[in-house]
Amino acid sequence: MWDIWLWPMIFVSAIMLWICLAAVRKSSRSLQLNEKDQIPETVAEHPYTINPILWIILIATFFALFVIFYYWASS
Repeated sequence: MWDIWLWPMIFVSAIMLWICLAAVRKSSRSLQLNEKDQIPETVAEHPYTINPILWIILIATFFALFVIFYYWASS
């Protein structure tokens, strides 16, 4: 059972890791450019789209739903 899902899980994990690293780089860059204690404009305008935790939860949920749908459809 697990050998069928090994490579898709690695692929999804790599996407989630990439999102996390990109968000860390972007936030550290915006904090370095913005020396004052102000919220960057992109975060102030769109606080949920910039949040990497929400994107990771969304991707993991879609992957889990895909696995559930696959086993539902194959039964």
